[in-house]
Amino acid sequence: MRSHLVTQGPERAPHRSLFKAMGYTDEELSRPLIGVANSFNEIIPGHIHLRTICEAVKAGIRMAGGTPIEFGVIGICDGIAMGHQGMKYSLASRELIADSCESMAMAHAFDGMVFIPNCDKIIPGMLMAAARLNIPSIFISGGPMLSRRLNGKALDYNSVYEAVGSLKAGKIGPEALKEVEDNACPGCGSCSGMFTANSMNCLTEAIGMALPGNGTVPAVYAARIRLAKEAGYKIVELIEKDIKPSDIITEASLANALIADMALGCSSNSVLHLTAIAKERGLTLDLKDINRHSSVTPNLCHLAPAGEHHVQDLYEAGGVQALLSRLLENGRIDGEVLTVTGRTLKENLKGAMVLDNEVIRPFDKPYSETGGLAILFGNLAPGGGVVKRSAVAPEMMTHTGPARVFDSEDEAIAAIYGGKILPGDVVVIRYEGPRGGPGMREMLSPTSAIAGAGLDKEVALITDGRFSGATRGASIGHVSPEGADGGPIALIREGDQIAIDIPNYSIHLLVDDAELERRRAQWVCPEPRIKTGYLARYAKLVTSADQGAVLK
Repeated sequence: MRSHLVTQGPERAPHRSLFKAMGYTDEELSRPLIGVANSFNEIIPGHIHLRTICEAVKAGIRMAGGTPIEFGVIGICDGIAMGHQGMKYSLASRELIADSCESMAMAHAFDGMVFIPNCDKIIPGMLMAAARLNIPSIFISGGPMLSRRLNGKALDYNSVYEAVGSLKAGKIGPEALKEVEDNACPGCGSCSGMFTANSMNCLTEAIGMALPGNGTVPAVYAARIRLAKEAGYKIVELIEKDIKPSDIITEASLANALIADMALGCSSNSVLHLTAIAKERGLTLDLKDINRHSSVTPNLCHLAPAGEHHVQDLYEAGGVQALLSRLLENGRIDGEVLTVTGRTLKENLKGAMVLDNEVIRPFDKPYSETGGLAILFGNLAPGGGVVKRSAVAPEMMTHTGPARVFDSEDEAIAAIYGGKILPGDVVVIRYEGPRGGPGMREMLSPTSAIAGAGLDKEVALITDGRFSGATRGASIGHVSPEGADGGPIALIREGDQIAIDIPNYSIHLLVDDAELERRRAQWVCPEPRIKTGYLARYAKLVTSADQGAVLK
């Protein structure tokens, strides 16, 4: 065992003395030492209850004969960071999370790891660390928040943003906004739609790095605590059998995750994170593969923001395992991949079945014939741009309109709230990419403002930044190369016509090549917005979105 480096032999007496200073016994030090990476904090609703989950994990480890060693991991609440400078730190924190988990595991010679995330960047950051460390590992999330109904409508976090947009547009008053504010997030858990956190928790299950139920058992259910105990118990078995992330995270399991992503209609951020996880494993995820999977995988689920269903509805319909069983039955996924249960995916799915054919539709009655995400290519985005196709209204699947160009999210929000965006416009927000932002901010405020004003079926939005998983409408993000790297998005001028064709995976700036070359010769890279601290260092090392925004 790796932990023998710090627990065994007379030369390690000084090391053991430090353990004993904390109350560890010789019996505990003879067992596998298992790091428990707990991202509990008091600023994220999805993490506020993780002490309870962690205690359950540690109980499971002890029952199975291991010694749990808990340590803390940072986490940023994307919602609270949204719409101001704080959002610049969200994606950048993914690298800090991966690095810190790696540092703790390697410095202390843990035999295995249990990762306890729940929200946006924490999940992929920990998955990156697991792939990098390649010691036996398992994931157990804190679970999704419940959604509650108000005046017959199921609410979620995104409902509040759209209510703000409705208030600005004069459609509702302050009292109605307050009512939505008070009821949209009724308790702990990751926000209740198929936003980024729940997308990644479901995909962790689809990859095979978490036990069945990880993505959908609600945060407040006792079943979540039982699942945490099972995860603690299972990590000891994974150590005994020497089953490592490299045995589980493979090209085949990542393909399964992409296909599940298409069927679920996950957040566009999942593309960014799956690409980064693949890179940590030394694998390549080609964005064109996403379109290939999307073209043959129907969208079977319409969870918020695409539809009215929420993750609790997916849970009651049989969860991720039910969806995977439907995909397996139709020959879309590889059932022979290994999972953290120690069994193959096919073996895990025995007995899994869909309990609600409206939440998880049959193949012959999908919400759409193609998958939830699409990558658009063209002279505006040679490296691609991502759109959550399942959340786009049919009338916006193809759209041509004049560019309304903004060099920051803040400028765009002011124009939208000021009523300056008209039906047919294509809002362009640039210099918000990984390097230009820096940090690639999410654009939930402008997209929700557009939706709240009733323009989501008439206005498109394009950015080299990101979109929240809560975003709906013709919102195309991750445009690569980004503006700060001199990508074509930096060359767009007010009034240029932009043509979007989602069914044909196309996005074009209708300006001839000679004019674009003339503009390129005149273009000057803007001064860095942040010149000191972590973000300044991050901006110097970060790669483009089509590379997963990983660090060089």
